[in-house]
Amino acid sequence: MIDDTWIDCPVRTVSARVANPDNWARWWPGLELMVTCDRGERGIIWTAGGPYRGSVEIWLEPVSGGVTLHHFLRLDPASGGRMSPRSAARTTRKFAWHAKRVFWALKDELEALDR
Repeated sequence: MIDDTWIDCPVRTVSARVANPDNWARWWPGLELMVTCDRGERGIIWTAGGPYRGSVEIWLEPVSGGVTLHHFLRLDPASGGRMSPRSAARTTRKFAWHAKRVFWALKDELEALDR
């Protein structure tokens, strides 16, 4: 799953939230995350464990006085089994909508603080 959200704030403001481990469990409930690449103001890449295994990435791209938060989620069942196409689509939609709500809320919160 790939998605992005534009936030009307300086990249350093957004990257500070992304770097705060207290946010990660709320953003990706049920996933156990371990940082594999901390790119500072450019984002973070994690490996994911728990019911799914894979990687989670946030890439921050400064754009037009704000930042585009790109979110990448690559997950497979931890059991190593394969999901049916219908189950995979349902799981992807669930994670996609959750991420969209999370990052829209972050956008609203940070833009309100920055005004």
